[in-house]
Amino acid sequence: MNTYAEFIERWLALLEEARRCPLGQAPFPPFPPPAPDAPHALLLSPHPDDECIMGSWPLRLMREAGWRITNLCVTLGSNKARRAARYLELQNACRYLGIRCLLAAEGGLENINPQAKAAAPENWQSSVRRLIALLKDEKPHVIFSPHAGEANTTHQGVAELALDALAQGAVSYPLWFVETEFWAPIPKPNVLIEIPPNLLAEQMTALTFHVGEVSRNPYHLSLPAWMADNVRRGSELVGGQGGSAASFPFGVLYRRRRWNGTSWENIPSPGRILSCGDRPDLLFAS
Repeated sequence: MNTYAEFIERWLALLEEARRCPLGQAPFPPFPPPAPDAPHALLLSPHPDDECIMGSWPLRLMREAGWRITNLCVTLGSNKARRAARYLELQNACRYLGIRCLLAAEGGLENINPQAKAAAPENWQSSVRRLIALLKDEKPHVIFSPHAGEANTTHQGVAELALDALAQGAVSYPLWFVETEFWAPIPKPNVLIEIPPNLLAEQMTALTFHVGEVSRNPYHLSLPAWMADNVRRGSELVGGQGGSAASFPFGVLYRRRRWNGTSWENIPSPGRILSCGDRPDLLFAS
């Protein structure tokens, strides 16, 4: 048999086996609480489940460097009938990952998308003020947020919400702002970070707590393929065209920027590939 045909058959068999695994039934692992004065990373998640997908770098910061991680979920989705269940699923997923769960408002914020921003500016500004208040309370050292070109309108809306909040004085001190991707690639990523297999398995397992979502679309099973393709793209986009590919199998792409408290800094931002041999907080040293 053709070697690659056998490879594909085995891969499909593994996928079929994984489809039969139970959803949301893994035991919650015990995590020691982070130090109260540990650096703090805030993950702006457009929906419940994004914390499991976008949060790879934050999870490495927590696991390997002792950071405090807060997942700030901005909305509970557009289906009002599912919101109570999605909130419970979110809490279970965050508990499994060992990260703090925070909801932007009771029931989540409404109409967080570019179209609503243009059509109802007063309502939009109310959401901006809410995020400003939350950022002033949380005082993060790093903010992770979707990039503005994502191919999902709520992800686009959260990106604009974060940028508006910073522009209106939410954070008056220097911090790092890291853009994430999932629905569409970041135009110019500058960080490729390795995701160890055990952490990828944890992210997949955490996704299964979003039972209602992965029951209709088992996208938790495609996470390894997505991360493998990130390494293919990132080796060229971050490491440089024509160079040697990264040697690890799984990774996630990000774009790191610096906010100086009042505006964006125009700093050199060469591409960096962080393997598991590198500290995950290496790029947040200053």
